[in-house]
Amino acid sequence: MKNPFRYFKTSPEVIRLAVMMYVRFPLSLRNIEDLLHERGIDITHETIRFWWNRFGPMFAAQIRKKRVADNNFSKWAWHLDEVFVKINGELHYLWRAVDHEGEVLEAYVTRRRDRKAALRFLRRTMKRYGNPNVVVTDRLKSYKAAMKLIGNAGRQETGRWLNNRAENSHLPFRRKERAMGKFRSFETLQKFVSTQSSVHNHFSHERHLNRREIFKQNRSAALAEWRELAA
Repeated sequence: MKNPFRYFKTSPEVIRLAVMMYVRFPLSLRNIEDLLHERGIDITHETIRFWWNRFGPMFAAQIRKKRVADNNFSKWAWHLDEVFVKINGELHYLWRAVDHEGEVLEAYVTRRRDRKAALRFLRRTMKRYGNPNVVVTDRLKSYKAAMKLIGNAGRQETGRWLNNRAENSHLPFRRKERAMGKFRSFETLQKFVSTQSSVHNHFSHERHLNRREIFKQNRSAALAEWRELAA
């Protein structure tokens, strides 16, 4: 693999830090510019924008590749949900699939919420992660129609509280959406949600399930792996 940082004067460590801060936390580009300036790093918010567009998808692809190779995901139960997202005043739909532990499997943006869109989303997710044992959804009829075509109709479950796992997975995106002041293009939204999902998985340490010592070890390991991306 060629060095992707070879034409950049800034060190790879600073680039990785800026990309991580922007994708992982609900901060604006100017917030990160000020935070880095306090640490003696003088760059503009437009430079940070260029870095995340250039390197964010690449970092996310490496994380996903390693996750799939290590089989570090569950096919026991998937939770599917969709939310409304406005782009220049026009409604779009963000579909998200998470496993029973809250790990994001796929995030996909469409202009419609019909059977065709649901089918495309399901096939995209199953192509990468296989076929789940149980699929939990809301009562949107598009899911049922798509499941019937795939042959998973008998594995679908719906219920008032069953899909809280997927609904909660949208919260980090909503916080980031407010900080970014909405999205202005379909392509930018798809790129960001795919990148954010992988970064969120990488730094998800299940703090509420582990003792403090285990959490600190997992956090340090995740940060060390991040610093080795594209090295």
